[in-house]
Amino acid sequence: MLKNVAMRIGIIQASSQAEKNELIFNTVKKYAPKDAEVINFGCTLDEQEKYSYIDVSVLVGILLASGAVDFVVTGCSSGQGMMLACNSMPGVICGYAPTPKDSYLFAQINNGNAISLPLGEDYTWAGEDNFEKTIEALFSEPFGQGYPKSEAARKLKDTEKLKEIRSLSQIQFEDLLALLDESIIEKINKKNDVIEFVKECGKLRRDYNE
Repeated sequence: MLKNVAMRIGIIQASSQAEKNELIFNTVKKYAPKDAEVINFGCTLDEQEKYSYIDVSVLVGILLASGAVDFVVTGCSSGQGMMLACNSMPGVICGYAPTPKDSYLFAQINNGNAISLPLGEDYTWAGEDNFEKTIEALFSEPFGQGYPKSEAARKLKDTEKLKEIRSLSQIQFEDLLALLDESIIEKINKKNDVIEFVKECGKLRRDYNE
């Protein structure tokens, strides 16, 4: 991810946590870099179609593979399922961030392009406070600086090595789309806000619904 350059940040979480969508969107807008564009793709309470963490992970993959967005903030009830599903998408490096420390270390050391939040856990007042601090820590510094500073060079070298290995072990995202079950593709095509945004701002080697 480029440092100190205007970025697009996508917000999209599983339908099971639709009531948290506004909280996620407003909090990310509050702490994202000032020149970043934050786009809310739901899922919201007024959407009739319901999207599981599996469905959303494919949408996350489309948004990132197309270049329509640079980073995605997502989540599900536990955050774990979404993290695992997103990491199954070619080109997606998704962290799991239940705490501010986790989000900060992911941004600085792993320098990925998506983060998954446990949206169904401990949402008392203290839970919302932890959530806000987690988002604040995520965007507190430019990504990919390494941590601790004394080990930054080694940490960044390992991060790039991991990305290279993952790239070699994965097929192209467009090729994965061609292999997915038709029922998944049909559902994905109904998420008009994502699909239209990708058509306008992104690019894939071939169309997503071929």
